[in-house]
Parts: sequence; structure tokens; C-alpha cells
Amino acid sequence: MTLILYGIPNCDTVKKARVWLSEHGVAFDFHDYKKSGIDRARLEQWVAEHGWETVLNRAGTTFRGLPDADKADLNAAKAIGLMLAQPSIIKRPVLDLGDRTLVGFKPDLYAAAFA
Repeated sequence: MTLILYGIPNCDTVKKARVWLSEHGVAFDFHDYKKSGIDRARLEQWVAEHGWETVLNRAGTTFRGLPDADKADLNAAKAIGLMLAQPSIIKRPVLDLGDRTLVGFKPDLYAAAFA
């Protein structure tokens, strides 16, 4: 199975993850969810695994630029709807390992996943 790294190519954290994977000889496909989007089922799977609070990137400029009504009273369903409409607010990268996913990039977590 080929691993899939989900993200946006110009994101610095995604770039670090791509470099780490390449330097460690890990083959992967890249899915640009800004260009290709993300399907609801996959996003729901990530939210079920990690919680919407982890998958939703509230620190980014895209989220901060949303109307206050969109940011108020967040729950899983509302967060998923926002992420489907604005994939830039999905925390990145998301690395699909087949049996689980890693959200964000931390070299020690990647190293542990491939130990």
C-alpha cells in the first residue's frame, strides 16, 4: 500500500513532512486538498479518529477570516461542513498510514510510526 500525504504544497509544515519522508526512504503519494478537495467520508474518518478539535486548524488565517457566525458554536458536524467548504482550514499534513493517520508533523511521531 502506498501512503498518502494530504496537505497543501506551499505549506511549510507539509514541506517539512515531505522532506522527512523522502530522506527516510518512505514512498508516498501527495494529495493536494486545496486543488483536489477532500471527500466527506475521509474527513469524517479523521474526525472520528482524532476529534474535530485536532483536525480543524483554528490558528490559520483562513479560519480567522471566517465570519464570526461560522466560528461560533462549533461541533463536529459544523466543523466538517466548514472543512469541506474551505479545505485550507484542515490541519496539515495528514499522513494516511492505512490503519491510522497522523495529523500534523512532528519528526519523533513520524520516526515512531516507521520504527
